Amino acid sequence: MDALVVGAGAMGRWLGQALRDDAPRSVSVAFVDPDRSAAHEAADALGGRVVDPAGEDTNTDGEEATAAEADTFDVVCIAVPLPAVSDAIAAYTPRAERAIVDVTGQMAAPLAAMREHAPDRERASFHPLFAPESEPGNVPVVVDENGPAVAAIRDTLAARDNHVFETTAAEHDEAMETVQARTHAAILAFGLAAEPVDPAFHTTVSEPLADLVEQVTGGEPRVYADVQAAFDGAEDVAAAAEEIAAADSDTFEGIYRQIEERGPSTWEQNR
Repeated sequence: MDALVVGAGAMGRWLGQALRDDAPRSVSVAFVDPDRSAAHEAADALGGRVVDPAGEDTNTDGEEATAAEADTFDVVCIAVPLPAVSDAIAAYTPRAERAIVDVTGQMAAPLAAMREHAPDRERASFHPLFAPESEPGNVPVVVDENGPAVAAIRDTLAARDNHVFETTAAEHDEAMETVQARTHAAILAFGLAAEPVDPAFHTTVSEPLADLVEQVTGGEPRVYADVQAAFDGAEDVAAAAEEIAAADSDTFEGIYRQIEERGPSTWEQNR
């Protein structure tokens, strides 16, 4: 099987390596990215090749590929930033002979674009809920049109000890409002509001929260900005903080009890 990975960032490279190393059958990987140097770096690392965004393919040595090499791929894997997903699907679907999938982090919009541009091909949306260096982890998937290529990708991720589970686009995107948009907003808001303190003063609550600020701000700001733009939720965190800040003692206790009553079953209802 041959795969074209659209996007040579961290997730695109991770997916390309996973397919090369752990797919149930041999996979050759090519990359395309507006950043040609990133595409070449990813291709060189995996012994793959580079596809020019304009349509001309090159080998890793920079030479123009043969006509056969410049042909279509069994599967096209979209791994671009969220704002570019629909355009990437429209642009690269013609390269997909059998399947098109994405690992972008949103599901409803990519799947709608896949249905529009690839109605006769296998389609699926995977969302690795981890950074590549934190694998293994959870990978929700919506299989819109199943087939051997989609099954091979799913088997590849499962073979790497990831928990691949089925969901719906609506369920996934609603969940992301909490586990990404609201969570990131709450952590970053604490980071903005917190004053520097001697670590000796940290409590068992404040220390892990400060660690989360460090973890989030150690990532790529554009990625977090894209998540906030894609999913609602941050405004709910702001409203909740205002409600807590304005509460008198009795009201605060009522809010506290309300959260307590919701309990762990609310946060972990799908486990």
